[in-house]
Amino acid sequence: MKDKAQKRAWAFIVPGVILIVVFVFYPMIQAFVTSFQTGIGANLKFDGIANYKRLLTDGTFKKALFNTFIFLVVQVPIMIILALIISSMLNDSRLKFKGLFRTAIFLPCVTSLVSYSIIFKSLFATDGFINVLLMKLNIINSPVTWVTDPFWAKVLIIIAITWRWTGYNMVFYLAGLQGIDKSIYEAADLDGVNAFQKFRYITMPLLKPIILFTTINSTIGTLQLFDEPMNITNGGPANSTITISMYIYNLLFKYQPNFGYAAAVSYVIVVLIVILSIIQLKAGEDKDGE
Repeated sequence: MKDKAQKRAWAFIVPGVILIVVFVFYPMIQAFVTSFQTGIGANLKFDGIANYKRLLTDGTFKKALFNTFIFLVVQVPIMIILALIISSMLNDSRLKFKGLFRTAIFLPCVTSLVSYSIIFKSLFATDGFINVLLMKLNIINSPVTWVTDPFWAKVLIIIAITWRWTGYNMVFYLAGLQGIDKSIYEAADLDGVNAFQKFRYITMPLLKPIILFTTINSTIGTLQLFDEPMNITNGGPANSTITISMYIYNLLFKYQPNFGYAAAVSYVIVVLIVILSIIQLKAGEDKDGE
């Protein structure tokens, strides 16, 4: 009976493993091999590390790398902190219509990327609703050029990403909060602990594994950022919002096709994901050991 059960288990596992190998690992290996080649199609030829040397002198790549890190360093912390605060508020048993609020905040995650990007571009246009509202409230005297100014274009991308993905992280934190024993908070209330202290010394430490997971997940997503800059600003103005993923797309489909160099650029993302994930994991371990 045990042998039969093992055979049935392997019958379920093997097809999945084959699919992962064929559609994930093989393309990764093929892309790595291609990163050492130059040319197109049948004319691809091995050229050593020429593509990786080119990265060091490629101004557009450096700009894309810089922009991606700006989005990563600014947007990810904002999104994580917002998700933590919102989840804590929505976990309050005294709050009414919690289901409605949770659905409303999570809803952007299931919205079409292209659709919401077009809506954001319209809302933040020079004569769009946001500028009209800010001017009526006397917050600004003249319209902000959200799409055409390098600084404000970055701000717009950060706002768009935060709006879309905060609710996604909120769901993880809500699940974690609901797993915390309420008696811990009740004991803190008896000791006269205020709301901020409970959040700082109880909620945050107990959610540390989930915070680490969402931070790594958000880091990976930001390093692969493509849809928002592509659809809202088209990487402009003057490549001020171009990201690494968008540059890879341009190398393959917009500029003269260069599969080898595009593969080399894509492996920069792989290396960055591995390095940053290890750093975050180590940072989490160090804090646990204190």
